[in-house]
Order: sequence, then structure tokens, then C-alpha cells
Amino acid sequence: MKSFFQAVRQVLISVLAGVIFIFNGLALFFGVVFRSLAFIKNIVSNKLRFSLTFRITVTYLFIFFFLSLLMSTGIIVSFNFFITEYPPEDYLSLLAAILAVFNLAGIIVIILVGSKASRNILAPIKAMTDAVREISFNQLDRRLEVSGPKNELKDLAQTFNEMLDRIQESVEQQNRFVSDASHELRTPISVIQGYTNLLARWGKDDPKVLDESISALQSEAESMNHLIEELLFLAREDTGRLIINKEKFNLRDVIDEVLYETSMIDKEHLITSEKKEEFFINADRKLIKEAIRIFMDNSIKYTPPGGKITLNCYVKGTKGVISIEDTGLGISKADLPHIFTRFYRADRSRTKETGGTGLGLTIAKLIIDNHNGKINVWSEVNEGTIFRIELPLSSD
Repeated sequence: MKSFFQAVRQVLISVLAGVIFIFNGLALFFGVVFRSLAFIKNIVSNKLRFSLTFRITVTYLFIFFFLSLLMSTGIIVSFNFFITEYPPEDYLSLLAAILAVFNLAGIIVIILVGSKASRNILAPIKAMTDAVREISFNQLDRRLEVSGPKNELKDLAQTFNEMLDRIQESVEQQNRFVSDASHELRTPISVIQGYTNLLARWGKDDPKVLDESISALQSEAESMNHLIEELLFLAREDTGRLIINKEKFNLRDVIDEVLYETSMIDKEHLITSEKKEEFFINADRKLIKEAIRIFMDNSIKYTPPGGKITLNCYVKGTKGVISIEDTGLGISKADLPHIFTRFYRADRSRTKETGGTGLGLTIAKLIIDNHNGKINVWSEVNEGTIFRIELPLSSD
């Protein structure tokens, strides 16, 4: 009996020594071998097609087998080292048998429990996959379920939903764009068809009708050409093909050109400038001039005859400022946030008289944005509007 207790004590001492041996003496060996085997496992799993459930289960099994191997080795080695009073062969055989039984049981448990745990872990991914399969181009309003505890999968679902929001918004904007562009083109095409039918029937024999038809056809052709140019500009911007040729130039020279050209064309308004400071910017001269013209044309359209339009430029800190002020009809607070939206027009009945496609301010903002600029707008109904553009000064 005494010999039995001494043997048990020696076994316990051996187990303790084995644990210490593992966590200290085999630390370096553990790291090197584990990394090597993990590398081999990754190569095999990447070459062959396995489900994630299988891979996770194998990973559980691999970790258990590796730790069990190290533990068994440490215990047996330390057992053989410490037991010197008694023949160790019988104890070693008994210990090896016990370890083998427990290892086999552990492997079975790992396979069963690991497989079930893996399926439970991956169940949300399967649900997400099924939901994504049901989402189509015509069902972009579907979203992934994001309830439950906060974890990586919930973050993934939220990120995917945010991506769907952006895609849906882009598709809706594209559909509106195509619809509005079609509507804008339908009107001049209908006018052209009407006049050509009139000329084909009998109008070409009437000089008055002939002159009216030619004038209308020219006007509608110019409108269509202008709309197409605007659409092409937006298409180049959307596809990243908009070419910006930057150069250093004096902005006051561009302001003088716009003032002179506008005064020559428009005789119904007072076109003035109260401040014209000289400063240089690094930008596309042609595009900046086009943006200023758009703002000036907008002020002309919505300022009654006899009204005043003021174009200024000056330096404010590290920015060059362009200011366009008018005494026109103004913009309501409800419409103000949407004035740079494509095809948006605050008063469609009024724009039938003034013309325009609702793309001018959109293009002007895109030009300023592409030059790292900023636009501020102030407006009061029946009092006027102020557009203030800020552009970085040239650092050269």
C-alpha cells in the first residue's frame, strides 16, 4: 500500500513537472513547430476547397492534438526522469494507455462539439448569404438583419447595408438623370418635328412661316446642343474623365473679361463691379471662367430688367473670393438646399420663360469642387441672391 501511494505521489509530481516543462522548456519549440504546421495547413486549405465549418473544426482538432501531444510527451519524459526508485515500465504503460484513451475521447468531443459550434458561429453568415442572393437590381430596398449582439458580423452587415444605401441612391439618381434628360430632349425634339411637319405640308411656300420655322429650328438646335454639352460634361465628371488643365493666372483678368462680355450681351441690367483686387490662382482658366459665367447667367435670368448685378473679386486670408450679387427674385429657404441638384429648378413655370436645363449650377459647383473651392449662398425672396466662391491662392 505504501508503495502504491508513493507511486501515486511520484505520478502527481511527474504531472506537475510535465506542465512546468511544457510552459517553460518547450515554449520556443511550441512556437516554431506550431507556426510550421499552421503554414502547412494554410497551404493545404488554400489549395483545396473546404467549407468554413470544416476548416474551423480541423483548426480546433489541430490545436487540441498539438497541445495533447506536447502534454503527453512532457508528462512521460518527466515521469521517466523522476521515477528512479521503482521500475518505470509498468507506470509508463499505464500512463500511456490513460493518455491515449483521454486523447481519443478528446478528439471525438472536439469533432462533435467543434462542428456544431462552427455551424452556430457561421449561421449568421449563411443567413447573410441567403439575403444577399435575394437582392437584385430591382430590389435594392432589401437590407441585411443587424439585430443581436455587437460583433464583427454585425459590423459587416451594417457596412454592407451602408454600401447598399449608396448603390440605391446612385441608381435612383441615375434613373432621375436619364428621365430628366429624356424630358429635356423631348421638348426641343417635339418642336423641331412640329416645324418640319409644317414646312413639309405647306409652310415652305409661305415666307413668313418659313422664316419663323427656321428661327425656331435654330433656337431649338442651339438648346439641344447646349444640353448635350452639359450632359457630356457631367458624364466625364461621373466617369473620372474630366480633364483639368491648371495654370497660374490673374483672376482679375478673367473677371474683366466676364464683365465686358456680359455688358455687351445684356443691356437690360446694370452690370457693375465694386472691388477688383489682383491675385493669382492655380486653376483651369477656361473652367473657372465658365463657372463665373454660369453664376452671372443665373443672376440675369432671375433679376427683373433694371436690376443690378455686381461681380467682385478680392483676397480674404489665404483664399481668393469671387462674389456675384443680384437684386433679383431670390430663392426660397425650401429650395435653397437643392439648387445644385441636377435638373432641379425652383420654379418650373418661370423657367419656361427664362430657359435653362437645371444643370448650370450643378456644373458650376463641380468645377469649383474640382479646384478645392467652396461656395456659400445667401438669398431672400424678392430681395436678391449672393453667391460667394472661395478658391485657394496660388502658392508659387
